Amino acid sequence: MKKIVIIDYNIGNLQSVQAAFLRLGQETVISRDLEEIRKVDALILPGVGAFPTAMNNLKKFNLIELLQERAAAGIPILGICLGMQVLFEKGYEIEERQGLGLLKGEVIPIKTNEKIPHMGWNQLNLAKTSPTTHYLSDNDEVYFVHSYQATCPDDELIAYTTYGEVKIPAIVGKNNVIGCQFHPEKSGEIGRKILKAFLEEI
Repeated sequence: MKKIVIIDYNIGNLQSVQAAFLRLGQETVISRDLEEIRKVDALILPGVGAFPTAMNNLKKFNLIELLQERAAAGIPILGICLGMQVLFEKGYEIEERQGLGLLKGEVIPIKTNEKIPHMGWNQLNLAKTSPTTHYLSDNDEVYFVHSYQATCPDDELIAYTTYGEVKIPAIVGKNNVIGCQFHPEKSGEIGRKILKAFLEEI
């Protein structure tokens, strides 16, 4: 069985992500142990909260350089919600902060007259073919909870959603680094299909 670590950096509901993988028959380990992380087949970076807090915690546990190293080594990394946002170069939540820089782009407030946070079910629009969306179709619905969004180049945009007049990257990725702005672990059958596709690419 593949060895997958869900990174524990004191932010986010790790157990719900672990349970989602277990429903697919895949065991995972919740850990921040550096040696264990160096030996994995894939990494999951969940996250709920603020961009600066996430980066502070990653730094506190000496995970920033290790994640960059693992990404450069070709290890598949899946970021979820805030975990997706910190994959980018920079964030502007509360203050300007550097991200992990694994994807190009920035994280900015959602600029809309609609209610913030963007919370609830919303449709995916597929921007390009990707192994991550192998089992998906346009208009499949997934569950979002966020007030900030990524901006990214077209070559990193896999799927997007719209909220009011705003186009929001929903699935992003390049090579072995993938991010979901929504919560696949809370998105029912569609979320299950996304995690299944991720596992098949490991």
